[in-house]
Amino acid sequence: MALVEASLRTRTAPTKRIHRLREKALQPRSHPSFDVPLHAGEAWMQSRGELWWVVRRGLRTAHVLRNMDVLIDPDDLLVGRPGLREPTPEEQERLARANEFMAAQPPAWGQSGHMAPDLATLLGVGCQGLQARIDELASRLDPAAPEAAPRLAFYRAAREALEGLCDFAERYAEEAERLADQTDDPVRADELHNLAIICRRVPAYPARTFHEALQSAHFLLFALNYVEGCGLSSPGSIDRWLTPYLVADLEAGRLSLDQAQELLDNFFITSNFYLGRGLAVGMLLGGRDAKGEPIDNEVTWMALHALDHVRLAYPSTGLRVHADTDPELLDFALQLLAEGVSQPALFNDDVITRGLQAIGLPREDACDYMNSTCVEITPCGKSNVWVASPYFNLPRILLDVLADVAAGRLAPPADFAELMAEYKRRLAAQMATAVAQQNAQRYSCLAHRNFPLASCFVADCLDRGLDMEWGGARYNWIEFSLVGLATLADSLEAVRHFVFERRELNWRGLQELLDRDFEGCEQWRQRFLHEPPKYGNNAERVDALAADILRFAVAQSRRLRTVFGASFQPGLFAWVMHGRLGEETGATPDGRRAHTALSPGPDPAAGRALSGPTASILSVTSYDHAPLLGGVAFNLKFSPSILATRDRRDKLAALLRTYFQRGGFQAQITVADTDTLRDAQQNPEQHADLLVRVAGYSDYFVNLGRTLQDEIIARTQSEL
Repeated sequence: MALVEASLRTRTAPTKRIHRLREKALQPRSHPSFDVPLHAGEAWMQSRGELWWVVRRGLRTAHVLRNMDVLIDPDDLLVGRPGLREPTPEEQERLARANEFMAAQPPAWGQSGHMAPDLATLLGVGCQGLQARIDELASRLDPAAPEAAPRLAFYRAAREALEGLCDFAERYAEEAERLADQTDDPVRADELHNLAIICRRVPAYPARTFHEALQSAHFLLFALNYVEGCGLSSPGSIDRWLTPYLVADLEAGRLSLDQAQELLDNFFITSNFYLGRGLAVGMLLGGRDAKGEPIDNEVTWMALHALDHVRLAYPSTGLRVHADTDPELLDFALQLLAEGVSQPALFNDDVITRGLQAIGLPREDACDYMNSTCVEITPCGKSNVWVASPYFNLPRILLDVLADVAAGRLAPPADFAELMAEYKRRLAAQMATAVAQQNAQRYSCLAHRNFPLASCFVADCLDRGLDMEWGGARYNWIEFSLVGLATLADSLEAVRHFVFERRELNWRGLQELLDRDFEGCEQWRQRFLHEPPKYGNNAERVDALAADILRFAVAQSRRLRTVFGASFQPGLFAWVMHGRLGEETGATPDGRRAHTALSPGPDPAAGRALSGPTASILSVTSYDHAPLLGGVAFNLKFSPSILATRDRRDKLAALLRTYFQRGGFQAQITVADTDTLRDAQQNPEQHADLLVRVAGYSDYFVNLGRTLQDEIIARTQSEL
């Protein structure tokens, strides 16, 4: 494949078809979806006499797939997209009845999805092969045995859901044939006839070609995300499960590389039609296999080309980086970032694999992981891991301590060590409360929510005869995330500096400044901002505070257990929560004003990293990232001119390798001119596709709230 690899190192342009599909994906939805709640609600009403909840869920999924609209766009090479029409008056009445019925059902709270299904199994055996396996597993059970009852119910539900998915594909085959008979374009007619053949093949049977593999994977991902509600289910590591089909097609002459690229580009666009804005669906490329060999192959390169061609928010793509990553591949990724594509994010393969092995995963599972949405780590095809559950507002805990001391509800700490001890006590209490809440939610899902279709593609649900919500998945841990670390560290340092060491402020005086949001006290705010050292500048004194809090949180998490005997895993990223939590948080002793964004992830607070990116990297890697499987999102911001040449990109690559060699978990790069960002605030209609990195994922800048927009603009712009 050497010639193929050489050709893939050259930049190419998207086809006109891909350009048109991209423009359509950027358009706002003309009508909110009604078909899923309508048909799901009616299925639930029809199955009210069914004893088993899991069976009702399987019937629900199948009913929606058999009744929702099937639509094929004139440019589609892969089919399966949401409805776009308004409901008829009769459908509106039915929908109202369905919604009323569903509102009376018991709730199930908690995460769903955020995982990669086992697509290799789908492509290798097809739904019919899985149904045969289900039948064989069910035949081993004694129906009279009490332990067999839930397993047999789960198998019934899974079989029904798989049958519904096959019927969905058949309906698309019929629609493709109908459209082929109507078109006057012979080329499009051939495409539609071919689509009909493919839809009758997959997902019912094993995929034989690259096109069939992509179509089968898309059918399942669409059904999980849009129909079953197993939200943010992702394609995972496509260069692992897709490559054999590409190689076989190219060697047999069934497909050209250009044709394969157009199909993959189309695949990258599909999720943008059914996922809402402000979310993420993960995909990771590259890395090492269980033997330690690099997985940088043809599909890895093609996926980066797809990012270049499509330039949309989804999928949220990352590249696993390690010591043997092809330098040309890394440079290609940096070229895309330099042009404002905002993807891929870069993940430290060795650190993450080590972190997974440390909690007991065998090498073969630990090397095949994904960014479940943003940067949270879950094993591919094996997990029902809950992520970002919950987010902890680190500065708010400190503010509560300060308020209690100032009001006399808590005795003043005798020294800074006593203040830290009180902070840790409260953080530990919040973590324990959070575990109790997450366990209660997990039990609600065990009782009142199932995913029989998704469970067919999550090890070891079928072998155990257990839905993933019953604990059938191999891995079930819950991940929480800490928000505002730098804001906390800088605030603690300010308290130490002004209250304990210089004794210029007492507790009540400090509280008055915070309560007033520094109004009329700008001189004090400037002192808070500039006198104490700030995290992100390689200042050991304040960096040690951040490291101390993280070590405590990691140690505390090791003492906690969740449902199914699983662990509570820490993370350090924010998604959009540094904005939301910041809006709820008063002024902090680091000089931050009330209701502004907190620092995200491991980043220095916006505008505080004044000693260059190397100093920031030294601060951010002053603690161990490997235990932070809930994800770490480290932001770097550059102007477009900084990365315009290969020499500059090589300097950035060297900087990133230093970060990864020091144990950095993940790095994400925003390349945008500050003037452009400000213009986008004023003229959003002119910047509809401007992508930026937020805190773990990419989003359209104009769709973000003002708090997050201001935080991104305020980030320190690095120089090389």
